[in-house]
Amino acid sequence: MANRKRNIQMKFYVTEEEKRLIDEKMAQLPTRRYGAYLRKMAIDGYIIQLDTTDIKRMNAALSAIGRNINQIAKRVNAGGGAYKADMREIQERLDEIWQLQRRIISSQR
Repeated sequence: MANRKRNIQMKFYVTEEEKRLIDEKMAQLPTRRYGAYLRKMAIDGYIIQLDTTDIKRMNAALSAIGRNINQIAKRVNAGGGAYKADMREIQERLDEIWQLQRRIISSQR
């Protein structure tokens, strides 16, 4: 044991599903040894972190538009009319969504 190159043991537990996923990923590589695979992934693996701020803002804008449309539809169905201010607000929100979509697409290039 004293002459081992790797003399520190690390242990962790996984669920059956996690074990199955590890096995599937290991099957794509030439190695069949868990130690070699897990060591390689822990050292050289990478984490993808996405910035979803723009997408969240777009979803909030979509929700606001949906609420406005529901309010307008309820008023129109009750015999009232649609107001120009409501339509203008919906158009402004749609413009905001288009801007957010363009920003998201341009940031992915």
